[in-house]
Parts: sequence; C-alpha cells; structure tokens
Amino acid sequence: MGTLPIAFGYGAGGEARRPLGLAVVGGLVVSQLLTLFITPVIYLYLESFQQWVGKHLPSRRTATLKATPLPAP
Repeated sequence: MGTLPIAFGYGAGGEARRPLGLAVVGGLVVSQLLTLFITPVIYLYLESFQQWVGKHLPSRRTATLKATPLPAP
C-alpha cells in the first residue's frame, strides 16, 4: 500500500518516480499470484501425474521380485 502513491505518480516529482512504483507494485502482484495460485496448481498436477504413472507403469521393484526365483529351503 505504501508504493501505490508512487505508482500513481502522486506528489511533487511523481512523474519521475512513477515507473519505479509501477515496477514494484507489478512485481509484488506477480509474485503473490505465483506463490498463492500457480505453485499449488503445479503441485496438484504433479501429484496426479505421479498417481497416473504409478497405475500405468509397473514398478522396477515388483518386476525384479517376480523375475528372481526363490532359493530352495
């Protein structure tokens, strides 16, 4: 909120400081969007992809356990 007067160009010499205020406010808005919305969505997609891979591809451990014969007692 403190950078909004700078972004609006309010006050004496505000026209010269306006690009700096817009860059600061724009950076804060973009970083908040990335942190609060985009990152959790990426994690949800990665989780669903991991579950899909687990269903459709056999794991290496089960494949090697089936391939090796058990020793005779």
